[in-house]
Amino acid sequence: MKRQILSVLLVTSLLFIAGVAFGHEDCQTQPKCKYCGMDREKFDFSRMLVEYDDGTMLGTCSIHCLAVDLALNIDKTPRSIQVGDYNTKTLIDAEKAFWVVGGNKPGVMTKQAKWAFEKKEDAEKYIQENGGSLASFDDAMKATYEGMYADTKMIREKRKAMKMQGAGHK
Repeated sequence: MKRQILSVLLVTSLLFIAGVAFGHEDCQTQPKCKYCGMDREKFDFSRMLVEYDDGTMLGTCSIHCLAVDLALNIDKTPRSIQVGDYNTKTLIDAEKAFWVVGGNKPGVMTKQAKWAFEKKEDAEKYIQENGGSLASFDDAMKATYEGMYADTKMIREKRKAMKMQGAGHK
């Protein structure tokens, strides 16, 4: 009996370690965001994956960088858009997700956070704990495009400050 329990624990531990070591498959094939260079595995809770009708795919770190790609590829039609569930980190259908816009946690590449949840109750729990409002994918995309200038300005300022710190300026 002890041997069986130990065997089950060993197999479970190995599967967990393998999952952590290998991460998400989409992050293995597209590890960095094309637009900002951020590590998509690190931002697995906000990452997005778009597949266009011509078969091309692109992984981004966030809805901000997805919006940039959608604007630059205006003549391509998205076949599917997936997003990392904020809690489980698994990819879910972005259009079916329950989105939270705003709240007191900082967003990824944006001043106004936008998080996706597979379950409505998870989104509502997040709102109770952190603020924000329940939204559809279209609402989240609209908020993303409306905030694009302010977000781009914020990103430039952060990068300038990081560059200054790296050059010995404090």
